[in-house]
Amino acid sequence: MYRRTALFVLVAAVVTAGCLTPSFAQQQRRMGGYHPPTDAYDGWRLGMQAYTFNHFTFYEAVDKTASLGLDWIEAYPGQKLMADSDARTDHNMSAEARELMKAKLRDAGVRLINYGVVGLSKNEAESRKVFEWAKEMGVRTIVSEPPADAFDTIEKLCDEYEINVAIHNHPKPSHYWDPATVLKAVEGRSERIGACADTGHWVRSGLDPVECLKKLEGRIISLHFKELQDGHDVPWGQGANRATPLLQELHRQNFRGVFSIEYEHNWLNSVPEIRQCVAFFTKMGNELKPGGWQDLIAADLSNATLKEGAWTFADGVLARNGGGDIWTKESYGDFILDLEFKVDPKTNSGVFIRTSDIKDCVQTGIEIQIYDSFGGEPGKHSCGAIYDCLAPEKNAVKKAGEWNHLTVMAMGSRLRVTMNNEPIINMNLDDWTEAGKNPDGIKNKFKTAYKDMARSGAIGFQDHGNPVWYRNMKIRTIDMSQWRSRRQ
Repeated sequence: MYRRTALFVLVAAVVTAGCLTPSFAQQQRRMGGYHPPTDAYDGWRLGMQAYTFNHFTFYEAVDKTASLGLDWIEAYPGQKLMADSDARTDHNMSAEARELMKAKLRDAGVRLINYGVVGLSKNEAESRKVFEWAKEMGVRTIVSEPPADAFDTIEKLCDEYEINVAIHNHPKPSHYWDPATVLKAVEGRSERIGACADTGHWVRSGLDPVECLKKLEGRIISLHFKELQDGHDVPWGQGANRATPLLQELHRQNFRGVFSIEYEHNWLNSVPEIRQCVAFFTKMGNELKPGGWQDLIAADLSNATLKEGAWTFADGVLARNGGGDIWTKESYGDFILDLEFKVDPKTNSGVFIRTSDIKDCVQTGIEIQIYDSFGGEPGKHSCGAIYDCLAPEKNAVKKAGEWNHLTVMAMGSRLRVTMNNEPIINMNLDDWTEAGKNPDGIKNKFKTAYKDMARSGAIGFQDHGNPVWYRNMKIRTIDMSQWRSRRQ
């Protein structure tokens, strides 16, 4: 089991080359991060600043973050952890509350990457509490606005814990509103001390955010990214459209780090507007640095083949409406597919990959079973099975009505499936040498041996007559020649 899991994580790390330091990758694996991050631009991590959802609990903030297809979250001190609890998200949390917080993140597939804005002082014992909590929770960067006399202590702790501190800028007349003040504070300090660039607050301070980024080049660790119009947040790319030149400038700088969406408008119903921000970021990321994760199905279904009205795509969710399957127009061979799905009681459906003839998908594609099999023993028809060929090692599907996280990796003859942080399939298609028979001698329904199946084809979602929903469907193709060269 360990070797299988480790290999999957290794492949995910290779195809997202350089995005995580080894120590951080190890932290994420310990916290259950077996599904790969799916950022559109290698080296850019798009996540939520939980303050966006400060009218809700941290649990709700995590669920909203997951619904947006984001892998990362930045916690702030003081948010109520969950309903019917007095616990708050900060470095003074009880051990029990910390475990609950980690479990929620793990279950939702969201990584806690930043923490702030939080106070740090020259009092080493007090500041150490923040760093200890950050280390335990897997936090990579602490965001703060520390006083000048605290930096000797902060620098010591940054190097000791291998955790960054990013100086945040609230609007004028706060101490760090001007990038020049930040530069002075970090001058001669460890590279682990830099800036958390709040682009919206620069605008509120009357500054040009692009020029501010240029001044801070080489010292930007993370961002609170905003697009303002008439003094409040709007979807990125709208309003004054500062987001485009900001991303272009960060690309020019070869910036690598975290973008935390801090959307401070329409507090109770901001998710639809934030979804537009995510779509803008994905589009820009794919244009600036092609080769990263892409949306499998366009929101307008323009890159899919289906009967009109058979499926709907609204609020980020693809839903069966009756009338047939839905297929990608593009063919995929070696790839990692990452998505979430939800079933109704007794739902029976499937995800087809490498399908050479969509009119005969059962015989010309490979089906990953989507099925309401919660609580049952794993079999060749259980959720996550390679239908009629290989049972999952564990029946990992959640109860009907809950979202499940599914990752499918296809590389040559190798096929691996992970569901809800459980590696469940490790298959070598070349072991299926006979038509109609599995390696264990039990018959299957297929007229072609799996070793002879097409190694490229359409990806599809089956309409089997039952309700089924998908969201955050993302794919990344794998260049096998590059993969082989990196292994050598």
